[in-house]
Amino acid sequence: MIDKLFLDTNVVLDLLGEREPFYNPAAKIATLADKRIIHIVVSALTYSTAYYLLSRFEDTEQVKEKLRKFKVISEISDLTDEIIDIGLSSRFKDFEDSLQYYCAIKKGCNILITRNAKDFKESDIPVLSPDEYLGIMKTK
Repeated sequence: MIDKLFLDTNVVLDLLGEREPFYNPAAKIATLADKRIIHIVVSALTYSTAYYLLSRFEDTEQVKEKLRKFKVISEISDLTDEIIDIGLSSRFKDFEDSLQYYCAIKKGCNILITRNAKDFKESDIPVLSPDEYLGIMKTK
């Protein structure tokens, strides 16, 4: 079975913003998705957050182009009324993290990739850093 990874916003920002020292692991995951070895999913919320943060440092048209290219290799999980209700009622300390998590669950993701695993203590699916996931991939 192909892994269906949900990428937390911080990993997408590492990739699109080429943030060191986190860029290379994020880029390797994106390459695996581009080669269709894995499937990646992000929430719709990630697009607006990434645009907002990246456009503070880069030309807005360049940011939009990066998002267009990323969209080709990723699936979007809609942020619905139901997900917001579940997130508001959840035990997650951070509301945004709850939205990310429930977007992952809605799309049937089997792994959540983030650099902030501590924020996903309530997760019922494995939560790994990009480096941890790539280490597992080497053993497959």
